[in-house]
Amino acid sequence: MSVEKGTSKWTVRVLLALVALQLPVLTSSAQDEPEYRMEIGGGLGLMAYQGDFNGSLVKGMQPMAGLVAKYKMNPRMAWSALLATGKVKGSSKDVDTWYPVLKENPIDFTTSLTSFSVRYEYNFWPFGTGKEYLGAKPLTPFIALGAGLVFTGKPELKGMVLPVGAEAQQLPTYDAESVVALQVPIGVGVKYKLKDRLNLAAEWMMHFTGSDKLDGVKDPYGIKSSGLFKNTDCYSTLLLSLTYDIWAKCKTCHNDRD
Repeated sequence: MSVEKGTSKWTVRVLLALVALQLPVLTSSAQDEPEYRMEIGGGLGLMAYQGDFNGSLVKGMQPMAGLVAKYKMNPRMAWSALLATGKVKGSSKDVDTWYPVLKENPIDFTTSLTSFSVRYEYNFWPFGTGKEYLGAKPLTPFIALGAGLVFTGKPELKGMVLPVGAEAQQLPTYDAESVVALQVPIGVGVKYKLKDRLNLAAEWMMHFTGSDKLDGVKDPYGIKSSGLFKNTDCYSTLLLSLTYDIWAKCKTCHNDRD
């Protein structure tokens, strides 16, 4: 009995030693792919105006396109840059809010919009195939916050008939000129690894701007307001993007590995 017990103990010890010797091999095989510093690509989506003449997040959506570049600090965090262009439109006929004169004198507007923003992205789980970073997931939700600029063309105003005399004093300020303004995007999304170096992302972002003239009309009530984002126009974007990983990290000294 003692010989059998001793043999069993030695057998267990040998098995544990073999498992311990295999752990580095298993770890290295799970991390045999390089990590990449950047992603580049583009996307297509929809853009919608929210302001004095539209309070809905989805009404009046227009096509948009964009170019995307991302610098990945680690599998959980990245800096992204987005250059996007599209159109926004709205109408004073579509809102329940009563504006002086505009109910009897409705206007429609359409304008081109181009924006550039730099954003910080945080992934809820480490993002990757799992081959380059132990524990990485091919699917992860993320949040984003950033800052940038928005550029609009001269709004096309239709159906506007300007009154004269005392009635004209009730009108808002019509300023159908191009606009350059600060914009702050904030939103959520989800990322998915299609292949080792190919990434698919879907995101919804709300862009708060520092201008009340995206629709060509400022202060519809005729009351002046102040403050960076007080009574200003916004727009939202829904974007589906495809990016490709580039710029491989050094495997031995710079990878974000355990």
